Amino acid sequence: MKKIMSTNPKTPELIQKLKEESFKNSAPIWKDVAKKLAKPARKKVEVNVSKISRYASEGDVLLIPGKVLGAGSLKVNVTVAAFSFSETAKSAIEAVGGKCLTIEELIAENPKGSKVTIMA
Repeated sequence: MKKIMSTNPKTPELIQKLKEESFKNSAPIWKDVAKKLAKPARKKVEVNVSKISRYASEGDVLLIPGKVLGAGSLKVNVTVAAFSFSETAKSAIEAVGGKCLTIEELIAENPKGSKVTIMA
């Protein structure tokens, strides 16, 4: 098995948890997210709020396997789960009535990963 190296101690733990949940709940979405999080730092996903606004619909549940940044504005009420959020992104999402969750919180709320869209 490939050893996961990361400067953030939270990353390998989260990747392991995602793989376990994928197996336990027969939910391949978590295994896919684990693969995306295992990428090197230079290939990690960064999504701006403007991209979320452009591609999301009202009430969507989005999963970003990386960081959400605050550039742009958000016009739709969405639930966003991500590895991390910038302060401006968090305030922009919550300002329109959306929710910001960690990936762990999303797994707890929706173990099967149904109706979750990965935005990478």
